[in-house]
Amino acid sequence: MNLGSFPLERPVNEPVLSYAPGSPERKRLKEVLAELKAGHVDVPMYIGGREVRTGRTVEMRPPHETSHVLGRFHMGDGSHVREAIEAALKARNAWSSATWETRAQVFLKAADLIAGKYRPYLNGCTMLGQSKNVFQAEIDSACETIDFLRFNVYFLSEIYRQQPISAPGVHNRMEYRPLEGFVLAVTPFNFTAIGANLPTSAALCGNVVVWKCANTQVYSAQMVMRILQEAGLPEGVINLVYASGPEVGEACFSHPEFAGVHFTGSTEVFNGMWKTIGTQTGMYRSYPRIVGETGGKDFVMVHESADPDVVVTALLRGAFEYQGQKCSAASRAYIPSNLADRVRNGLVEGVSSLRMGTVEDFTNFINAVIDRKSFERIRAYIEAARKDEGVEILVGGECNDTRGYFIQPTVIEVGDPGYVTMCEEIFGPVLTIHVYEASAFEETMDLLDRTSPYALTGSIIARDRVAIERATDRLRQSAGNFYINDKPTGAVVGQQPFGGARASGTNDKAGSMLNLFRWLSPRTIKETYQPPTDYRYPFMQEP
Repeated sequence: MNLGSFPLERPVNEPVLSYAPGSPERKRLKEVLAELKAGHVDVPMYIGGREVRTGRTVEMRPPHETSHVLGRFHMGDGSHVREAIEAALKARNAWSSATWETRAQVFLKAADLIAGKYRPYLNGCTMLGQSKNVFQAEIDSACETIDFLRFNVYFLSEIYRQQPISAPGVHNRMEYRPLEGFVLAVTPFNFTAIGANLPTSAALCGNVVVWKCANTQVYSAQMVMRILQEAGLPEGVINLVYASGPEVGEACFSHPEFAGVHFTGSTEVFNGMWKTIGTQTGMYRSYPRIVGETGGKDFVMVHESADPDVVVTALLRGAFEYQGQKCSAASRAYIPSNLADRVRNGLVEGVSSLRMGTVEDFTNFINAVIDRKSFERIRAYIEAARKDEGVEILVGGECNDTRGYFIQPTVIEVGDPGYVTMCEEIFGPVLTIHVYEASAFEETMDLLDRTSPYALTGSIIARDRVAIERATDRLRQSAGNFYINDKPTGAVVGQQPFGGARASGTNDKAGSMLNLFRWLSPRTIKETYQPPTDYRYPFMQEP
C-alpha cells in the first residue's frame, strides 16, 4: 500500500577517519582488535534465517600471523546450496512485493550501523582476516560499504522515477520488477565492500540471493551478515553459504529458477560460468543476467613531460597498497627514457622505506598476501624473473612465510615489453616497468593496448595537455576506469563507477545506476481511458 511519496536526498560519501595518534577512532579500533583476537568465533552458514553448522570446520587465521586462530567456519556442500536456493525462493514473494520504502530502510539502517557501532568491528575483521592496514580497511569495509548501501538506495529511487511519456487519452507507466527467480552472488577476498555490495544491490531491487563468499573472506562476510540481520533483513532474502565453487555452480546453474549471477573474481572462473549457463539456457524461466568484474593488468602510461615525483608516488601507492591485491592495482608501467633514472631511483628509495608487518602496528604500509597459494604463485613469478638474464629486479623480491605470507614489494625492469610479468595478472606486490624511447609515445600506446587482454584500469601521467588528450583518446578501449595524473586505483562510489571490458568483465559499473538496471526487469503498462468500440479507421470510409 502506498500512502505517500518519500523522496531521498542525494547522499554524500562517508568521511574517511584518520586514525591519527590520540584520535578516539584509533583507540576504539585498537580495543576491538584485541577483543577479536582474544575471541574464537564459531561461524555458521546463514540459510533462511537459520544458523547452519555442519561440524566440518575450517580454521580462519590472519595471513600475517598464521600461528593464530581467529575462529572456525562450518563448511557446507551442494545440499546446503540447494537449501539456500529453496529458502530464497520461499522468501521471494513477500520480499518482492514489499514496499520500496521497506526494502530501502533495511539497507539504510545497515549503513548507519556500520557508520556507528559496527565500524571498528567490520574494519577489525577485515584487517585481521584479509591482512589490510587500517587505512585500507577504513576506505573499504567502512566507507565504501556505507557508500554502496546509501548510494544504491538513492540510485534505485532515481530509476523508479524514470517514466515514459503519455499521449492524450492514454497513461503510460513503467514498473521495475525484480528478476523472476534467485540471484547468485559470488564475492572475492580482497574487498569487504564487494562482499557487501554484490548480494545487497540485487536484494535492494527486490531479488532474493544466494551468497557464496571466498573462504578467505568469511571472517568479514559473517560480520556483514550479522549487521544485515540486525538491520531487519527478512529471513531468506540473502543466504550466506560456504561451499566449493563447483558445488555452488552445479546447484545454482542447474536450477530452472536461476535468474542471474553477480560475480567478482578470476576471468577463467567467469568464462566457465558463462559457458555453463549458455549451454543450459533452455531450462531457465528467463535468460539469466550475467554480471562480472574479473581480472586486470592495469597500466600507467608516462609521458616525457610528467613530473617524476608524481610518477613515483602513483606507482608506489597504485602498485603496493594492499600488497597489489586490488583488481585495479598498477602492475605495468611504461616509462620514457628521459625520466627513467629518476623514476628508478625514486622507486628503489620508496620501496626501501616501506614498513612491512602485522596490521596491528599502524606504522606498517605493507602486510601479508592472502594465503599460501597466492604466496607461492607470486614467488614463482619473482624467482623466474630473478633467473632471466633479460630481466632486472630493481628492488624487493624477498619472500618469507615464517610468520605470515610476506612478500617484499618488488619492482622488475624488463627490456622485452612482452615479458610475462607485463602481460599476466599476478595479483600481488609486483610492478614491472618498461623503458621506452621518449620519442616513441604513440608507438608505445599501441604496444600497451595490444599487450594484455584486460581493460580494467589505467592512467596517463603528463603535464603536456596535448599528450593527455591523445592518450585519453587512443586508450579509450584499454580501460573502463581511466585516470589522469593519478594512480589507477581508488574508485569512489558515486564519483568513479567501477568496471572494465574485454577480459575484465561486463563493465556494468558497480557504484552507479547502470549496475542496478541489471537486477530489474521492466514492465510497460499502457492504460487507455476511452477505448475504441469499432475496429474501422477513418481512412477506410468511402469518399
